Amino acid sequence: MSQDVPVSARVLTVPNAISFARLLMVPVFAWLVAQGHDAWALAVLLLSGASDWLDGVLARRMHQVTRLGQMLDPAADRLFILVTLLGLAWRGVVPVWLLVVLVARDVVLAVMLVLLARAGYPPLRVHLAGKAGTFAIMYAFPLLLLSEWPAPVGLVAGVLGWACALWGVALYWFAGALYLTQAASIMHRDARTARAAGVT
Repeated sequence: MSQDVPVSARVLTVPNAISFARLLMVPVFAWLVAQGHDAWALAVLLLSGASDWLDGVLARRMHQVTRLGQMLDPAADRLFILVTLLGLAWRGVVPVWLLVVLVARDVVLAVMLVLLARAGYPPLRVHLAGKAGTFAIMYAFPLLLLSEWPAPVGLVAGVLGWACALWGVALYWFAGALYLTQAASIMHRDARTARAAGVT
């Protein structure tokens, strides 16, 4: 998101409502996957992916970028990815290593955010690579769910789904490395400035 976009403290906005609705879809999707209602689960996944794109576009165009939205949107993304991974791994659609690789990245960044917050820094801005990785992963999930269907639909969906998943994992971790580098740079720069000013 652009640096010059004004950020407000508003709560009741259209983009925030969309992000909150996406959070409400998480338990619905989990139940559908557990019950084997793949067609409906697929529809929820597609709707979630579309709403993730829509709330960001509306926030900018309607000048409704908010602090709550900046926290709510990525939180909804992370939760949907986690629940979807758990559901698909439980069904045997995706291997456990994919779950571990993606969750490990989020754990690393969660620790980084805690350290930044304790030092008085705000959360880092979302990087384009991170958003692209999230999109790729979220669009991989419906394709991987479709891979359970008979050929040729299942075969084509499986190939496309794994292509999106692998690109998503690469971008996800690339963005994670950028966030870690950015956080280290900020803290190192401020520590150096403090030392130069004689502040302990």
